[in-house]
Amino acid sequence: MSFQQQYRQKRRSAADAAAEVRDGDTVIVPTGAGEPPGLLTALSERRRELRGVRVGQILPLDAFDYFDPATAEHIRPVGYFLGPASRPGAQQGWVDTLACHFSELPQMIRRGLTPADVVFSVASPMDEHGFFSLSLGADYTMAAVERARAVVLEVNANAPFANGNCHVHISQLTALVETEVPIREVGAPSIGPIPEAIGSHVAEMIEDGSTLQIGYGSIPDAVVMQLRHKRDLGIHSEMMGDGLLSLIECGAVTHRRRNYLPGKAVATFVLGSARLYRYVHRNPAFEVHPADFTNDPYLAGQNDRLVSINATLQVDLFGQCGSESLGLTPYSGTGGQSDFVRAANRSRGGQSFIVLPSTAKDGRVSRIVPTLDPGTLVSTSKNDVNYVVTEFGVAQLRGKSMRERARALIGIAHPDFRAQLQEQAQRLKLL
Repeated sequence: MSFQQQYRQKRRSAADAAAEVRDGDTVIVPTGAGEPPGLLTALSERRRELRGVRVGQILPLDAFDYFDPATAEHIRPVGYFLGPASRPGAQQGWVDTLACHFSELPQMIRRGLTPADVVFSVASPMDEHGFFSLSLGADYTMAAVERARAVVLEVNANAPFANGNCHVHISQLTALVETEVPIREVGAPSIGPIPEAIGSHVAEMIEDGSTLQIGYGSIPDAVVMQLRHKRDLGIHSEMMGDGLLSLIECGAVTHRRRNYLPGKAVATFVLGSARLYRYVHRNPAFEVHPADFTNDPYLAGQNDRLVSINATLQVDLFGQCGSESLGLTPYSGTGGQSDFVRAANRSRGGQSFIVLPSTAKDGRVSRIVPTLDPGTLVSTSKNDVNYVVTEFGVAQLRGKSMRERARALIGIAHPDFRAQLQEQAQRLKLL
């Protein structure tokens, strides 16, 4: 049977394809723009027919109707990393969260520690060899394709076909659904004076020829905007966004000095504008790979001068970074922050930056604290943290004693809180 004959045989309506989900199944959905709206809408419409179904995904963008506390016993979302759609439910207790490094999630799926019964994903149109590209999110989804009972793709005429280890063959599919809706776009965050100041401190320390990993948010984007005068940068990141694309377009990124995968940018998911998605399409200089490749600290650390830039919510005087919760209130997830902090620490000439504004709540609360608020989840440990940056400067913590760390962090706290932090550090016997 030809590839086209298989294609026609497996083509379904969204409602028929969603019927592949059974009671007790775990449905795996890719990161961000890789979530298939037609399939997830159809699944939502039949949610009351099901019981004990879980939908696992990172950074869900749209609040489909299965994000519903009234039907959580039918379909319960599981947040591998919380996004706008899943954060309220996690804070109310009807969305579950998963604790794991992003780099290890594919392995957890392969070992059966994290279930994967059905895959729902956006994919590019099929090529002449019978392959589709999961260009928007290979992440943990490629591992789920290997293990799932049913693989259902929402084939979108607007989805790019990316190079890399992100291809699924027609023979692997249970069903496919066709659509031409625009791919979900996410605009660049607004950048105010505080993110701009933080970005300036970081940008000054990045050398020509560095390879970049940039997290999501206004502060990492503020760093990117101030790197346009750099030369021969490279990209090895979990996320490819419009900020990094702008560095390619202005000539700051050339990949010429990358010693690992020279000449190529790599990422595990793509999230941004239609312009970005067009750049990804069949571009030999860009590849999408699963997270156990892009985020593996050993592999990523083979890049010389690897620079990781990630945001946090709170840092204590020991250097512990709480990036996932505000006390007991969940906010995001482990993600790849600690993956790339450890990778940068392994890298020859590497640097990792944890960035945050010095205050929250309109200046009423310090984000530099004596100890993390009770219940706060530690995302980057005191043993891994390198540079911490606020708008008031840079604290280098690696190799420093607890006393030296406390002094350095108080020095980049907001001036209104430094005396108080000094007193608290003395009570903790740090000063």
